[in-house]
Amino acid sequence: MNKLFLALTFIFIGLTVQSQETTKNALGIRLGNNDGIGFEISYQRALGTKQRLEADLGWRTGDSYDSYQLTGLYQWVWPIINKLNWFVGAGGGFGSRDYKQTDQQSGDNDVFVFIAGDVGIEYNFNIPLVISLDFRPAYGSNDYDAYDFGFGFRYKF
Repeated sequence: MNKLFLALTFIFIGLTVQSQETTKNALGIRLGNNDGIGFEISYQRALGTKQRLEADLGWRTGDSYDSYQLTGLYQWVWPIINKLNWFVGAGGGFGSRDYKQTDQQSGDNDVFVFIAGDVGIEYNFNIPLVISLDFRPAYGSNDYDAYDFGFGFRYKF
């Protein structure tokens, strides 16, 4: 009975443990919705098998203001199935907004700092491509609040 229990336990552990395929480096773009910054250049660097750092530099030009921001996130990555992973992260950053002179705006500039969270899924293709979909809420100074959904395309190396 004990041998059967031990054998079933090892089989169960073997079936539930999945190999992690965290990419060592990935460079690409993240396209966010209008509530966030929008277009970002994105870099990810693995810190082990389940953690990584992500740095994003984004900018946006609009009718009422131009903006840029730098975001840094620490992320934890777990497998779902085969090459599909999910991740969560936390971090923050800073940025600047340059308001354009209009009847409603005075043309002022402001600088903001923020904290951000991140949750999403990603798929690692057999070719050097990772695609991702994530949600990134951010809260900061100078009325900076964003609830950003983003779609990422990154070259892995």
